[in-house]
Amino acid sequence: MKNPKIPKPTIKRLAMYYRCLENKKASGMQRTSSKDLADSLHIKASQIRKDLSYFGEFGKRGVGYDIDKLMSSIKTILGLNKKWNVAIVGVGNLGSAIANYTGLEKNGFYIKAAFDKNKTKIGTQISAGILVYDMKDMKKICKEKNIEIAILTVPSEVAQKVANQLVETGIKGILNFAPTSLTLPENISVENVDFTISLKALTYDIISNNKSFYEIEE
Repeated sequence: MKNPKIPKPTIKRLAMYYRCLENKKASGMQRTSSKDLADSLHIKASQIRKDLSYFGEFGKRGVGYDIDKLMSSIKTILGLNKKWNVAIVGVGNLGSAIANYTGLEKNGFYIKAAFDKNKTKIGTQISAGILVYDMKDMKKICKEKNIEIAILTVPSEVAQKVANQLVETGIKGILNFAPTSLTLPENISVENVDFTISLKALTYDIISNNKSFYEIEE
């Protein structure tokens, strides 16, 4: 069951902390502190300590954190100590780009199949060893390959219908790139990714930091 006491932004920051710790370890560091992490990530050290406190005690005042131990703890919290089988649903430009992103396997996410309804794509390979299957065979293939996560990259008008089909396959979560909200059972985790929302937040930040943008030419 999900722990309702853990704010979702905290979980997202844990992933950031893990990546930051990876970089510090690669540079030869063995220990770090909340201040050091905060300086690297441009957030408050108190926020880092608060986020970690949800899951226990990981460091000592004046001593800091053992990087290997903290990475191992965060890895367990995020479920990264196991391999996740993933399917891409929608083999367009975005789906193809994700399938060819090498960083997925590095982080424990393995693309095992892709699905599309376009007959010219079915039977082809979206990436080395990753076959594109017909959408109508999704339930069968997902069960055969023990797919736990689906990356949804279909148009918004069909996203809900396809998501409903995915639920029937027994998957545990959906990473949704379709620009629409999905209504799914509570036991299915959904993470929405919308580039345009992030871009709008970015343009607001740019404008708020540059008053000249508010000047209207007559």
